[in-house]
Amino acid sequence: MSALLRVENISKRFGGFTALDGVSFDLDRGERFGIIGPNGSGKTTLMNCIGGALYGDSGAIRFDGTDVTRVPAWRRARLGIARSFQVPRPFASLSVVDNVCVAIEYAVNQPRRAKHAPREQALEILKRMHLANKADEPAGSLTQVELRELELARALATQPRVLILDEVMAGLSAAEVDEMLELIMDINARGVTIIMIEHIMRAIMRFSTRVMCLDAGNIIAMGAPEAIVNDEAVRKIYLGA
Repeated sequence: MSALLRVENISKRFGGFTALDGVSFDLDRGERFGIIGPNGSGKTTLMNCIGGALYGDSGAIRFDGTDVTRVPAWRRARLGIARSFQVPRPFASLSVVDNVCVAIEYAVNQPRRAKHAPREQALEILKRMHLANKADEPAGSLTQVELRELELARALATQPRVLILDEVMAGLSAAEVDEMLELIMDINARGVTIIMIEHIMRAIMRFSTRVMCLDAGNIIAMGAPEAIVNDEAVRKIYLGA
């Protein structure tokens, strides 16, 4: 079976700074792929290149066999690549359910849209994210963990095949991290392939079937979670051992 997502020698520079230096990897269907690395290692730049917020200076990105290297972000979303962001930015004055409806109306291509009305679809997604009881409240009134759940809900509203999660657990308590992990695992179990950037190592260890470690725009290790945390280069550069 061919890879769902293929990143081929992606490089990205900002002036004289090289953020990514020929990064390559394949992502299999249904995989839970964790990405770790110190601040400034290129993790978010890589996700921006995959999602379409940035274009690489060289290399290629292929999604289900289609070259999307220069395809804009909104078209990638309609093909099935969705992402969350480190800092949730909902439409604060809109209700929670209307925030999800916006994603349904804007990002989902008409032939892929379910027959149900957008609000009905949105409420079903909010139920999965434990936010159904907040549906008609303004998004600006949500707690930090609820904002993260809404960010997930908006991403799911685009009917993704690949979901990119960029530090979705940042700032959460241990109990909230466990709650978020359960939601993410459920999303994956329903057929969504997931890439997750995260600094919380216990979350990465529990979540990932495979982990990649970046440093200074280069891959320094890739493999099973247990192998990565025991890798000498990873321990020296990232874990501080």
